[in-house]
Amino acid sequence: MAPTSSRFAAIDAAIEGTTGWTPEEGRNGAERREKRRHAAQFFGEHTFGQNEMKNRLPRDAYKRLMSTVESGLELDPSVADAVAVAMKEWAMERGATHYTHWFQPLTGLTAEKHDSFLSPSEEGRAISEFGGRELILGEPDASSLPSGGLRTTFEARGYTAWDPTSPAFLIEGPGGSTLCIPTAYSSWAGDALDQKIPLLRSIHALNEETKRALKLFGVETRKVTPTLGVEQEFFLVDREFYYRRPDLLTSGRTLVGSPPPKGQELEDHYFGAIPDRVLEYMQQVEEELYRLGIPIKTRHNEVAPGQFEMAPVFEDANVAADHQQTTMATLRRVARRFGLVCLLHEKPFQGVNGSGKHLNWAFATESQNLLDPGETPHENMQFLFFCTAVLRAVEKHQDLLRASVAFAGNDHRLGANEAPPAIISVFLGDQLTDIFEQIAEAGSAKSSKKGGILGLGVKVLPDLPKHAGDRNRTSPFAFTGNKFEFRAPGGSQSISLPATVLNTIVAESVDDLTDMLEARLKDGASLSDGLQGVLAEVVPGIRRIIFNGDGYSEAWAEEAERRGLLNLPSTLDALPHLVKDKNAELFEKYRVLSRRELESRYEIALGQYFHTINIEGETSADIARTMFLPAAVRYLNELLEVWGRSKDVGIKTNGVQRTAKSFAALVDELEEALEVLVEHNADLGGDTVAEKAVHMREKIIPAMTKVRDVVDRMERILPDDLRPLPSYREMLFVR
Repeated sequence: MAPTSSRFAAIDAAIEGTTGWTPEEGRNGAERREKRRHAAQFFGEHTFGQNEMKNRLPRDAYKRLMSTVESGLELDPSVADAVAVAMKEWAMERGATHYTHWFQPLTGLTAEKHDSFLSPSEEGRAISEFGGRELILGEPDASSLPSGGLRTTFEARGYTAWDPTSPAFLIEGPGGSTLCIPTAYSSWAGDALDQKIPLLRSIHALNEETKRALKLFGVETRKVTPTLGVEQEFFLVDREFYYRRPDLLTSGRTLVGSPPPKGQELEDHYFGAIPDRVLEYMQQVEEELYRLGIPIKTRHNEVAPGQFEMAPVFEDANVAADHQQTTMATLRRVARRFGLVCLLHEKPFQGVNGSGKHLNWAFATESQNLLDPGETPHENMQFLFFCTAVLRAVEKHQDLLRASVAFAGNDHRLGANEAPPAIISVFLGDQLTDIFEQIAEAGSAKSSKKGGILGLGVKVLPDLPKHAGDRNRTSPFAFTGNKFEFRAPGGSQSISLPATVLNTIVAESVDDLTDMLEARLKDGASLSDGLQGVLAEVVPGIRRIIFNGDGYSEAWAEEAERRGLLNLPSTLDALPHLVKDKNAELFEKYRVLSRRELESRYEIALGQYFHTINIEGETSADIARTMFLPAAVRYLNELLEVWGRSKDVGIKTNGVQRTAKSFAALVDELEEALEVLVEHNADLGGDTVAEKAVHMREKIIPAMTKVRDVVDRMERILPDDLRPLPSYREMLFVR
């Protein structure tokens, strides 16, 4: 009876958590609602941003710090002491007792080691200490974090270095606040051990190459910055269900589970009314993020039941990457207050949409978005130059973009109906496609298609401006008005690597196109003629990457193959491209990643793939062996007892007999599938990580799939009181 009481207790508790919850409950509910009406008044109050620095720092120190933040000039070490004193006072006034150098190791998560502001004095008292040295440099051991061979355990020294371009912030805990100082993380030898250093290097490369190009257009600018807007999808499940699902606990996704009678077929969840408990949760998340200066803009129900989305407005790429990591942590942390658990895995539930992280990317000067086409794009030669550079970058480095989103979780999602295919292509829309076709065919563009007005046929409704091109949700890389949306990143991953790749490949492309334009200008061509010549030379070679059709269709896969585009369906197909010579040379040329650093990331990604599938394989076997097989035996025993007793009293039970025989066959089938999985789990497939990773894909995943198939069929037959796990129906619909 243990499985019965445990599962039904979870259901009862989850239902009570839903039906017994009211918006008035929770920590300081009335106060939160009052403050929520005046969010602008507390936006950024937990961030040591420019306003705080300007108010607290000496004028000269503030000016020199802003030269670093806004213009990328070298940091003046003498400024650090003044900043440290002001930062410490600000943090302690707000209840901070500790500080941490907050960094982003190659786990895809964040890391922190807390140090107290207090230090013992000679008089046996405690004083608060935090100076420029503590601000600029930290020395966490962190030897157990992944390095991909960049160092061994006995070479444990590592350094964290203050990143002044991303503001420090406070994280509130139950007993006080902690000052989090965004930092870079490197080895003693100077190798980048984190996500931030390559991202900052790529931002610098794009800045330098784009400023050089803009000079040819007569544009002088202090800085060019890539900007990011990141849409975050996630699932919410009741905490009671989560803790009774070993697969969710260990792998973040369900490894077994039959689909419910109703999923997302009716499309009634998408953009539907947000449930009260979820809405209050989202409002608390927003409030915390607002205090941290994170500009969350939208929230809504996503396609699958139990799935939701939140997204900020655009920010500078480095700050956006830091804010995205903080957003994921906040989504997880706040969910617990409402008896919920936030799942960021790309595919926590089979058979319904998974979760992505759409990366909206552009680059801009202080005053101009360089991807804004204007009213007449065919005449906007500067826009066409930079748009062509992006297209050329994607066409040349489609393999890198695919590799940047390659990991085990995303393999479940890419190519499914809610995600783009693994074939990288670019959607431009009718207007821009027509312009680039004109350039490819005639060497120049003479016209731009107009959007016009969309009449709705009802006088009381206004006529709407109609865009010159529709959107395409099946495209992995789509132009959406004044930016490109990279839709392939997964819901759980850090955006830093995809952003680093985008910045670097576009920097190279801008560099190459600038060289071509400079050569034509030196030969006496006018700027207009030189630009037309460059575009006429480049555009025909990149047409193959442009595709506006249905990315899900089989016809597109065949067409993409004819075009010579790569189709890399799995992580192990994509990852080797990361370290190909052309890509290693690219990263080295722009000083974003050394070959050694690049290879370390390949080794780490390969190891993470192996460990992820290995954990899933062991968990799958454990669930089948210790939960479903015993439940099946109990049910079979009940059937056999009825069968036996019916013979004693002469009652015909043909239905029971047939059920017992078919279910006994199912038990045998599960035992056989489980035996194969256990055997493959014991044999890791070789001595190298690469061999083990292949074993995971070729042996473990098919064996898990077989076990799941049998368990899911078994779950549909088991009596409700014998089902050992919360079902999809319960997890997806109890809110």
